[in-house]
Amino acid sequence: MKIRFALGAVLLLLGGYLLLDRDGSLGAGTIFANFWPILFVIPLGLFFHWMYFSLIGRKGVGLLIPGGVLFVAGCVCQIATLFDSWSYMWPGFIAAVAVGLFEFYWFGGRNKWLLIPINILVVLSVLFFIVFSTGAFLSGLAGQPIVAVLMLLLGVFLLVTRKREF
Repeated sequence: MKIRFALGAVLLLLGGYLLLDRDGSLGAGTIFANFWPILFVIPLGLFFHWMYFSLIGRKGVGLLIPGGVLFVAGCVCQIATLFDSWSYMWPGFIAAVAVGLFEFYWFGGRNKWLLIPINILVVLSVLFFIVFSTGAFLSGLAGQPIVAVLMLLLGVFLLVTRKREF
């Protein structure tokens, strides 16, 4: 049964590769260059989760910290690699640590003091993401007209609508 499963997985991957590589432009190097997080980092994070949830149990709650960090960091790397957005996605690495600590808090003893670094990391990650994404959005060619139209519409809305009294 194990040999059949492994052979099926290999044939599935090979068939997908051949389907995507009709013109011969995709090489093994291109696949590894674009999908290395899915191939290496994300499975390692899932492996740590699998070890905790199916094998070790509550004694190994510390496995969730590297599992959460690797899984989220792998997702961040995959998105940044596919869309070439490393300059905008880097706050996801801060969020990865927050996710790992939150999993440790949630499935561990629920030590309330863990929420302090978790909240600090989440706020920093969201703040940096907003600042760098907004800066890129405003500096882009399409960003300025969209922001200008939104400001005009908001100004008209504020001037036209009446103030409600409760």
